[in-house]
Amino acid sequence: MSQDHKFDLVHLKLIVDTVFDANNPTLMGTQFTQLLVSALGVKGASIFVVNPRSDALEILATEGLSIDYLNKGPILTDQSIKLAPNLKPIVITDTRTSKLLQYPEKAEQEGIRSIVSLPVNLRGKIIGALRVYHNEPWQVSDHDLTYLNLLTRYLGMALRYFRLATAVQSTKETLEDIHPIWL
Repeated sequence: MSQDHKFDLVHLKLIVDTVFDANNPTLMGTQFTQLLVSALGVKGASIFVVNPRSDALEILATEGLSIDYLNKGPILTDQSIKLAPNLKPIVITDTRTSKLLQYPEKAEQEGIRSIVSLPVNLRGKIIGALRVYHNEPWQVSDHDLTYLNLLTRYLGMALRYFRLATAVQSTKETLEDIHPIWL
């Protein structure tokens, strides 16, 4: 596949608007992955969040991948495509020759030939990952990587917002239970 640009400002605006208009993380993630797959013309995309207890990536939302592939087993952060501590994306141009995959045989069965994995971070701490899957070898342009990096920043902000909104709602409910007149 050529290194042409698949992503532009119109796509970025559409996805960012979706992120900021969403009222829950699951809906945001679902719409985000659907739009990303459509904009890039790729096989699939997934948003993962890091479970700090198990050090595994858990799927928040995904598009274009089979149930069999999604249920392949735990995605451990130290065995799967490593989330680079320098917050740089990892581009696997051809999965058939990469040693970075935790489940290479499942990628082959799924028809995945290339993967772009980008860390989602919050103030330098990795809290998740965005992965884009293609069914052919893909030389991702620097232009498209720049846009994908911007999108992971928006994802980090959105996930932080949802975490804070949940904490505020929980605190409010607790205060209402203790003393309803305060609110």
